[in-house]
Amino acid sequence: MKILITGNSGYIGPVVISVLKKKYPEFKFIGVDTGFFVQDLMVKNEFPERKFNVQYWEDVRILPVNIFDSVDAVIHLAAISNDPMGNKFEQVTNDINLEASINLAKLAKEAGVKNFVFASSCSVYGFAGDNPKTEGDELNPLTAYAKSKIGVENRIKDLATDKFIVTSLRFATACGWSPRLRLDLVLNDFVASAVSTGRIDILSDGSPWRPLINVSDMVRAMDWGMKRKINNGGKYVSVNVGTESWNYQVKKLAEAVCDNIPNTTLAINADAQPDKRSYKVDFSLFKVLAPDYQPIMSLDQSIKEIYEGLQDINFQDTQFRKSKYMRLNSLNYLIENNVLDTNLNWID
Repeated sequence: MKILITGNSGYIGPVVISVLKKKYPEFKFIGVDTGFFVQDLMVKNEFPERKFNVQYWEDVRILPVNIFDSVDAVIHLAAISNDPMGNKFEQVTNDINLEASINLAKLAKEAGVKNFVFASSCSVYGFAGDNPKTEGDELNPLTAYAKSKIGVENRIKDLATDKFIVTSLRFATACGWSPRLRLDLVLNDFVASAVSTGRIDILSDGSPWRPLINVSDMVRAMDWGMKRKINNGGKYVSVNVGTESWNYQVKKLAEAVCDNIPNTTLAINADAQPDKRSYKVDFSLFKVLAPDYQPIMSLDQSIKEIYEGLQDINFQDTQFRKSKYMRLNSLNYLIENNVLDTNLNWID
């Protein structure tokens, strides 16, 4: 098989290629990335892109058509990938996350790609109350990022056929170690704070609910999606990806970090207004459709792998929220240094 992965040089991509290359050494893997975050490696002397058979440095907004030649499956990760970036670059988020994604899917279909896997998000549920949200429940996307994800889902389903099987994976919030670790994700942030300062400060009241998933378990779902047959969910399916046991309140995540990292103190702002992005998610459909691809990592294991990874590189940055490991900071740095323009195009 020939697998094309977009956005492969971000946080998730290095883990995807590491897992899939090991499982399928006979497959050919093609990476496509514009390179915004190539420089943001946590681990020195490691270059994840070397594991790809072919690496293209291309903007998904202007992809060459022949990039899909003989490709069997596409895993589409490329996106402006969180709320702070989406808020600052709202139009760009629409152009990349929505319009470019639809164009990419059309090109893939025309080229004869059999399976298209789209990395969507459980954030499409927004503020959702106490009942775990199923795929058939009302959606309430609150941010440009979440709106772009459901926008793709709504349009991509019309492209699906029995020869172009489309799978939208509504992922829980990612966490876990990667060579390009992001520290603008809730659990990763808490562990980095515990390691560098010995404390965790929650600016909210800690009550919002978040479903989480380890990045290696996200890859298991992608593995399922890139091989999925039409008798397993139909020509198109949107499915929540995670596990019920990983629906956590933010304060419980912080407490788990304290339990796993010695001498960590926790402070919660009990008087803060609740975060409106609060939702629990029902993952029962994913369990039915993909019983052999269920998450296997625990919360404690995920905390420990981030902790050990940061210890291995002697991480001591108490000001990490101002560092390049926060994706918005990385983009701002490139713009301020005239490497990118404000529409996130490279300046030659």
